[in-house]
Amino acid sequence: MKDATRKLLEKAERALAAGADALRSGHVETAAGRAYYAMFYVAEALLSERGLRFRKHAGVHAAFGEHFAKTGLLDARHHRWLLAAFNKRITADYGIDPELTSAEAAEMLAHGVEFLDVGRRFIEAGSAPANTSG
Repeated sequence: MKDATRKLLEKAERALAAGADALRSGHVETAAGRAYYAMFYVAEALLSERGLRFRKHAGVHAAFGEHFAKTGLLDARHHRWLLAAFNKRITADYGIDPELTSAEAAEMLAHGVEFLDVGRRFIEAGSAPANTSG
């Protein structure tokens, strides 16, 4: 496992822990944001193992879909969760009316936990070879 990959997975763990703490404290928007970022970091870690880096969220979203969801290497629901979490995070960060519920944030965190587990197992199994296409 590449050093950058390991660091991204650790960052995802920290984001999930912070999200759980935020949810327990009643900070739904913060919990949603941390859940999204946990999934984002896992997607970045998976892409990193293939030698792929992106500067924008949309690049990570698209590449994760192309390299993992569309190919069937990982269940496409993880890509759907990532995209849905991004949209909820945007609403939570920029909306002025509370639209997210505690239950929704808890579900996002649960998705993040599963996403991290699946991503870590995939990487540890050596199923994400380095990109040799340039």
